[in-house]
Amino acid sequence: MHPAHDDLWYWLIPFADGRASLGVVGKTRDLIQTSGGEIEKLQSLVRQAPSLQRLLARARWDTPARKLIGYSANVRALCGPGYALLGNAGEFLDPIFSSGVTIAFKSSSLAAATLERQFRGEKVDWIADFAAPLKRGVDTFRAFVESWYRSGFQRIIFYAKPPPGIRRMISAILAGYGWDQTNPYVRDTERRLVALEELCCER
Repeated sequence: MHPAHDDLWYWLIPFADGRASLGVVGKTRDLIQTSGGEIEKLQSLVRQAPSLQRLLARARWDTPARKLIGYSANVRALCGPGYALLGNAGEFLDPIFSSGVTIAFKSSSLAAATLERQFRGEKVDWIADFAAPLKRGVDTFRAFVESWYRSGFQRIIFYAKPPPGIRRMISAILAGYGWDQTNPYVRDTERRLVALEELCCER
């Protein structure tokens, strides 16, 4: 996290060969105010985060930086006559929690099960059997992304003494269990997250 602006955050993903993926996410108006080319802007933003700057003190900046605007996207329909959209083709959320692989596997599993029943001659409803259950989990992840960008989920993550039970439930969702209806934070995501944000803000 940026130490002064909670709507600016970084990712640093290490690879086995010693290289890493590095980036910063924020509002366009804040990012374009940084001077220089793309690599200079990235380096400047890294210098603003002391812990990240220390970690990357000996880094070699040997790859051109790029900017992407507008990470999130969705479509009007996840399925229709002769097609079903899987993974990021149907729902592409902001990659805060790396939910893309989970959504890809879940959508593929739902589509394969529905298609198998259809090939057996059973009557299937692609909306009810594929799109609706897929959307339930995606909406769970989306609620966490939206909470992050209003700074509420950041307060939850950095809360000094979180109850272990709540931490387990939230960790399970971020680990990919966004469809587990036994988890209260899946069944009633938005209401519970808002209540938890307020609780973590008060103490």
